[in-house]
Amino acid sequence: MNSQMLCSGLDSVTNGGKTTLAKNLQKHLPNCSIISQDDFFKPESEIEKDKNGFLQYDVLEALNMEKMMAAISCWMENPGHSVKSTAGSSTEEVSILIIEGFLLFNYKPLDTIWNRSYFLTIPYEECKRRRSTRVYEPPDPPGYFDGHVWPMYLKHRQEMDNIAWEVVYLDGTKSEEDLFSEVYKDLTQELAKQSPSTVPAKWMVKDGQPGK
Repeated sequence: MNSQMLCSGLDSVTNGGKTTLAKNLQKHLPNCSIISQDDFFKPESEIEKDKNGFLQYDVLEALNMEKMMAAISCWMENPGHSVKSTAGSSTEEVSILIIEGFLLFNYKPLDTIWNRSYFLTIPYEECKRRRSTRVYEPPDPPGYFDGHVWPMYLKHRQEMDNIAWEVVYLDGTKSEEDLFSEVYKDLTQELAKQSPSTVPAKWMVKDGQPGK
């Protein structure tokens, strides 16, 4: 088992770009795994409705967080092997876990595992536009974004004002390349800070891009 691990949280408003960013990071970070919070939604039959008949998907109660915590624990016991990880991993390298989701920093049991925390933000109009281009199952009913999705996002963002650790806020309107470079550079610096001798030269950033 690897003795060196790094766990990074990548949170955002709906359609903020977290999944794309996580996958781009995984392509360039050796021995990197991803766990997605979206994989732990409960069945529709278990999702509660509000007084307007909107399914309450954008709340922690809609997720099987115990199952997600079990997946994280499994990875930590055997880093890089319990979920899909980058090919060519080595036991001599640092194991990286990226957990991406929309309600990571509002779930207390996760508070102590983060080495680095990132949150992607986008303005209301851009968020609504992106959401309208996506097809969901079940589909968003008329008024769902304004009646449930955005109000829940604002509520959860307000809760984040009280967290005790540092969160790096990212501008989700930036290009995929710019967002990747910013987070990749930050992660490699964190890795070098923790254990310089375990960070291969190819991880280092040159002109905003990973070294070759």
